[in-house]
This record gives sequence, C-alpha cells and structure tokens, in this order.
Amino acid sequence: MQYIRLGSSDLNVSRICMGCMGFGDPTKGQHSWTLGETESREIIRHGLEQGINFYDTAIAYQLGSSERYVGRALREMAKRDEVVVATKFLPRTAQQLADGVSGRRAITLSLDQSLHNLGMDYIDLYICHIWDYNTPVLEIMEALHHAIRAGKVRAIGISNCHAWQLAKANALAEREGLTPFVSVQSHYNLIMREDERELFGLCAEDNIALTPYSALASGRLSRPGEIQTRRAQEDDYAKGKYDKTAHQDQIIINCVAELAGQYQVSMTEVSLAWLLTKVSAPVVGATKRHHVDGAVKAVDLQLNDDEILYLEECYQPHALSGIMAQNTPQTKDQTQVWTR
Repeated sequence: MQYIRLGSSDLNVSRICMGCMGFGDPTKGQHSWTLGETESREIIRHGLEQGINFYDTAIAYQLGSSERYVGRALREMAKRDEVVVATKFLPRTAQQLADGVSGRRAITLSLDQSLHNLGMDYIDLYICHIWDYNTPVLEIMEALHHAIRAGKVRAIGISNCHAWQLAKANALAEREGLTPFVSVQSHYNLIMREDERELFGLCAEDNIALTPYSALASGRLSRPGEIQTRRAQEDDYAKGKYDKTAHQDQIIINCVAELAGQYQVSMTEVSLAWLLTKVSAPVVGATKRHHVDGAVKAVDLQLNDDEILYLEECYQPHALSGIMAQNTPQTKDQTQVWTR
C-alpha cells in the first residue's frame, strides 16, 4: 500500500479509501443489499490487513448502522491514531427548517450523533454530504470551525458540489479566519469525467485532495458484461447514473477489458490504476474480499501514457447525473436528494 497526505491537512491516508456504504443493517434505510455486521467486519479486517487505513461512511447510510458497524470494527481491530475515519452530515431537514433549528445547531446534533454511532472521541475528516442551499455557507463554515476548535474534528471536506461552491466556501473561510475544506468527494471515474472541466483545476491550484466516489461506476468498470449482482438489480439510483449513457460507455469498458487481458489482471485494477493517476485516494466500495484485493493491487499497476490515452480518447461529454443533477437551489427538502 502507498500513502499520501490528504490535501493541506495533516492526515496521512492510504491511496485506497474503503467506502462503507455497503455496510449496515439491511433491514434499515434505503438499501436491502448491504452487509450485516459480521460480514462487514470481515471486509474491514481484510482491508486493515492489506494496509488500508482510510474508511469513509456517513450518518445517512442505513440509518446510522454503517457508522456503528465501522466504529465497532475499527475500535476493536486498530489503534485509533493509525486509522483515518471520514463520515458525512446532511443539510437541514424540512422539519428542522420548520422548527427554526439553526445550521450550526443541526451540524452539532449530527456530529454528536455520528461520534456516538462510531464510539469515538473525534472524527478525522468530517464531510458536508451535499451543498446546503437553505443555510448560508458562512454559517456552515463557522460551525465546522467550532467543531475543530472543540477537538471533535481534525479536518473538513465536502462532497457533491460545483467548483464555484467549493471556491466560495474556502474564500469565505480564508477571509473570516476559519478552517477551509481540504478535500472534495465527487462523482468521477473513467466513464464520468465532467469534473475535469473546472473542479480539477481548482483542486490542483489550492492543494485540495480529490477522493471521488463511484470509482468503478457501480461495478460497470469491473466486469465486461451485464451486472448480475443484487445491488445492480435493486439500486435504481445507480441505474439512473449510468443507463442513459450505457452504449457510449461500453466502448470505454471494452478498452478496460482489453488492457486487463493484456496485463492478465482484473478490470478493477486497470480502472483504478487509471484513476490513481488523477486523484489522491478514490473511495472504493467493497462487499467481498476480492473487491479489496483488486483495489489494493491497482496501487502497484503502472499504466504508460499511451495506455492512459487509449482509455480516455473515446470519452464523450456527459450530463450531470445522480445527486449532482438534483443539486440546485430549487431543492427544498434535501433529505430526498442524498440517496447515494
């Protein structure tokens, strides 16, 4: 495993971040395909054994049970200062808005609940899950800065935002003497590269780490044919992100399969090896041991410039999809948006 400093923070993270959305009580929340606690622990243990020290979850995942599973496993299997735990908070709910709960109060309540779920005294990377159009960004930055000053959070990040939003938030933080976002978690992979237009330039200029989700396009970049998993059958959100562009994306998927055959490695390794040339640490979901193995092996696979060009040259522009397609000022009840 290789390790990297996460943007301008003092967090030292593995080049692979284990995405923990697949962990959580399958009888709770939106997904029935998630792993129970025993199976989740096995995957987390294997990740630790392979050198992964970076784990990403969210309070939204299966009604907090993902946080609880991840927290219990890491507390028992690793030293706290040897792992980097990331979790996320949501915008204020419609009910909180109606009840007059302030943005700062909502973040404090969510943070304290996440700390309780994780069974930890602090969170290494606390991430705004989606831009909150109903709360002034300065109020959010002040609340997060206060959490850092209180010792509850080490660094902050943001997910599912446009480049202008990240630039605005960090400019306000600089002006007001507050803590800036050090990372951004966006939807980016070989068949969804729209963030290269503006977000990548901003992050390179300001040393903001890129930790994209959907690194394998919900499995599409890890196998050549139709996906037959339970998640593929039931996850309408993932279908909505990729089904409309399936024909043009298949050309790139075929290129991944061809290179994998030449190297005699998995498509996962090729897809992630390409991604690792672009970002700090992709968030890779894992519900089987071989998912972990493929991600870890990708760190050592070096693609040459011609191979990188071969994988990229057939890409065509995509419309925004998933959360980002819904991330607009018109979204009032953002509890309906975060289904990733």
